[in-house]
Amino acid sequence: MARIHPTAIVDPKAELAEDVEVGAYTLIGPQVRIGAGTTVGPHAVIEGCTTLGRDNRVFQFASIGAAPQDKKYCGEPTRVEIGDGNTFREFVTVNTGTVQDRGITSIGSDNWLMAYVHVAHDCVVGDHTIFANNTSLGGHVVVGDWVILGGYTGVHQFCKIGAHAMTAVGSVVLHDIPPFVMASGSSAQAHGINSEGLRRRGFDADAIAAIRRAYRTIYRSGLTLEEARERLAADLDAIAPGSRGREGVELMLGFLRGVTRGIVR
Repeated sequence: MARIHPTAIVDPKAELAEDVEVGAYTLIGPQVRIGAGTTVGPHAVIEGCTTLGRDNRVFQFASIGAAPQDKKYCGEPTRVEIGDGNTFREFVTVNTGTVQDRGITSIGSDNWLMAYVHVAHDCVVGDHTIFANNTSLGGHVVVGDWVILGGYTGVHQFCKIGAHAMTAVGSVVLHDIPPFVMASGSSAQAHGINSEGLRRRGFDADAIAAIRRAYRTIYRSGLTLEEARERLAADLDAIAPGSRGREGVELMLGFLRGVTRGIVR
């Protein structure tokens, strides 16, 4: 049986794995499903049509699955879907999706969301990310794997942040950030690639060099975005097939082909 504090209110229709722990005064709604090994601290609220996978940790006063902060929302049955091994610290808020978009707010696995982080409606967050305190995602934001967002980063709605990108504290993101790029400022501007993060994740010197060359093509060559895409595609022929460097450049090229708000300068 799940270990539920006697002061917690868990709807009988909620589905909790046998070893889930629920702290004092927590509220869990009827459409919630929580996987094995997950702990929910005191005074948390998990509501709406919300699914959490295995081994998540939800700290006190977090709110997951509340209605989106969108005036168009009229009570439609939208969802939150969360993977495994995530940490949601104090006062984290995650809202459900809207029918105007995909109807789902999704967070992958092994993510670390520090205190007061907000994930708005219809956001898509990948795996292995870190959102420092008070980071806020507007609606419809897409965040790739291994992204690190510095404290007090604000991301405008509909922006995309590519895998392995990083922002500094207090960044205001108004445009898309390509993969591997470090950005800072208000509004955020590019300041090189996250080479130290790549080394820690096993990228070798050749791969980092290939990614750095791609960065220079995008930001230092004077080319338009369309011209930079064409140059990156042509440059792929000189990179060994199957190498991590080629995969990185292909990731950057694919991201640039999907840009809708322009990229950070």
